[in-house]
Amino acid sequence: MIACVIAAVALIGTKAVLSSGSANMAAALRSTVTVSGRSSQDDEAVVLSEEQAASVKVDPVETRDFEVFKTSVGTINFNEDLLVQVFSQYPGKILKAFYNVGDDVEKGSVLFTIDSPDLLQAESTLLAARGVLELQKKILARATGLLRQGGSAQKDVDQATSDEQTAEGNLKAATDAVRIFGKTDAEIEKIVADRRIDSTLVVPSPIAGRIVARNAAPGFLTQPGAAPPPFQVADISTMWMVANVVETDAPAYKVGQPVDVTVPAYPDKVFKGRVTAIGSTIDPNTRRQLVRSEVEDPDHLLRSGMYASFVIRVGDPVHSPAVPENAVVREGDGTMTVWVAEDSHHFTRRTVGTGLREKGWVQILDGLQPGERVVTGGAVFLSNMLLSGAAE
Repeated sequence: MIACVIAAVALIGTKAVLSSGSANMAAALRSTVTVSGRSSQDDEAVVLSEEQAASVKVDPVETRDFEVFKTSVGTINFNEDLLVQVFSQYPGKILKAFYNVGDDVEKGSVLFTIDSPDLLQAESTLLAARGVLELQKKILARATGLLRQGGSAQKDVDQATSDEQTAEGNLKAATDAVRIFGKTDAEIEKIVADRRIDSTLVVPSPIAGRIVARNAAPGFLTQPGAAPPPFQVADISTMWMVANVVETDAPAYKVGQPVDVTVPAYPDKVFKGRVTAIGSTIDPNTRRQLVRSEVEDPDHLLRSGMYASFVIRVGDPVHSPAVPENAVVREGDGTMTVWVAEDSHHFTRRTVGTGLREKGWVQILDGLQPGERVVTGGAVFLSNMLLSGAAE
């Protein structure tokens, strides 16, 4: 009886072992089968069917040159090195103003005229000096003639000669005084010949450029250096782009670096320039530093006050492995991953370090080597498959 019980227990134990072994074998078989697109042997890999694999694009990792650059925003201003405030050198009442804001002028173009009391006084002095000289010449000639006839002493001739030379000097000084007002030699000779005084002072443009401000009007009184100036003229062949860059980027900027500037008004046009000045202080409120660039504008498209952005190359190009932007997936924890193709159906997720982004390409700092094949179309699809498989 005891033997029968022992045999029965042994038989039951054998069946239990066999049953347990069968379960383990089934689990082992299932471990090699794709579950929801994921292999349970590797939590970072997926296996695609023939149809799924056809929708995934795979390309090799390339090497590319990445420009090292900084970007910022700012505003367009006039080139203040070529911006001139045009004043009259002497006070007076404005008679005429010949140009309006937006007009282009040449160097020497008459901007406005004034009635100048100082010019009137200078021309009066010129005519008086010319009259005195003519009188002294006659006195010298008379004294010389009397001396020859014995009717005059030598001292009278000497005195007349001295007075004539003094008159010549006074005339030269008076002529130079009128010339300072901008009168030409021909105009001065005409004033002397006609003995007619013209107090109209002409104020020309000192440079070629565009009228950017006008405060002149007939009847207004103007004083040298008194704001506002009657006219402002700017050479607009170049403009300034003034930006305030973040403090941490300040060491990267150097005078002479090339600059590419764009403005919303001309989104497809790039204006070339260079850095001409860098601020020597950091604004204590904004923690930013001034960077000023001189931008070429031969077509006169830019306007002062325009919003602008720039790209400044701050170093030599970097030669690195690169993949298209679509190949890089930003995971929920912030890491950057790519999918590496083991073959046409098996793909493994790999974490990579990324750097610069340029023209649709991403610099790979670590995790990939040139020549490895990665998914460049459908990477997000693979990540979603991995997540859904993990959820199941």
